[in-house]
Order: sequence, then C-alpha cells, then structure tokens
Amino acid sequence: MASAGGPQKSKALASLIIGMVIGVSIAGIVAWYMVKKNPTTFNQPSVAREMPKPVPQIEVPQPKSNGQAETTQPQFEFYKVLPDKSEGATASKPAAVAKPQPKAPVDSTPYLVQAGSFQNADDAEKFKARLALGGFEASIVSVNLPEKGLWHRVRLGPFAGLAAANATIASLKTNGIAATAVRAQ
Repeated sequence: MASAGGPQKSKALASLIIGMVIGVSIAGIVAWYMVKKNPTTFNQPSVAREMPKPVPQIEVPQPKSNGQAETTQPQFEFYKVLPDKSEGATASKPAAVAKPQPKAPVDSTPYLVQAGSFQNADDAEKFKARLALGGFEASIVSVNLPEKGLWHRVRLGPFAGLAAANATIASLKTNGIAATAVRAQ
C-alpha cells in the first residue's frame, strides 16, 4: 500500500531542488556580469596596511651590584615628550577661560502631525493601518464640523516642538504621504 502524499512529496522535493538550481544559476550569472562590467575591482591585489610604528619603551633602571642604577635607553623628561611645551611656559601663561555659548531656545510647544482626514471611518482605519506598516503610530480623532458633518482625522504625535514634527513630516513624505503640523490643543 502506497503512503498518502507520496507523489506530492516527491513533487515538492523536485520543486525545491529545481528552485535551488535556478537560484544558484542566477547568482552565478550576476557574479559573472559584475566581473565583466568592472573587472579591475576583482583583479586588484589587496592593499597591505602599514603597521603602526612601535611606541618607544622606557626601561626601568636596574640596580648594579654596587648599588648604582644603570639604564640601557635614555630617560625621557616630561617636556621632551611633549615638544610643543617649553619649561616655564605653563607657569607664565594663564589658562584661557572659555565663555559658555548661549543655548538656542528650545521649542517645547506640543505639535501633532495630521496625515489624513476622512469622512468614512473605515478609510481612516485603513490609512492608520498603512501608517502602522510604515512604522508610524497614529490615532484617529473624530470631529463634527459644522455644515460638513463628521470627519475622522488620522494624526501622529504629540511631538515636542515644530522641529520634531517636521522630521516626522519629512519621513512621511519619503513614504509618499503628505502631512502637515498642527499645534496641539
């Protein structure tokens, strides 16, 4: 008795193998095309980086048997290690005091970004879902406008300041969504 799904399993396995062969073939064609298009990129030898120069080591004086210290390398003095400083220069020049720069005023006025306004609540929900897929968290505010009826506004925020709201507007614009900043009330 044949097992259930035997032919289907073999078809699935054959499809998997064929898919892998096609994928590897496409990758090989793309690699071949890239080499043909710009062969110098793949034919250049790798550039060897220079090794950093070794830091001079200071040897610690080793005591001789007669009690005197002997050094194999010259001892460094502080002002020789820092050649742009001369002895006494730090004592004669007072340190300059930097004046603090005045900070730019921070706009902390709360703003909302309105991305859409719809008469149909379902359209507003669909637009909110589209924003969520783009990584934006939105809310819907329903407003009854005189002579226009009930409207459903899709808004993001609040944002602390117009600069933060404008950054979100720019991000929405890259996703093809026109939006405007509205001062929160």
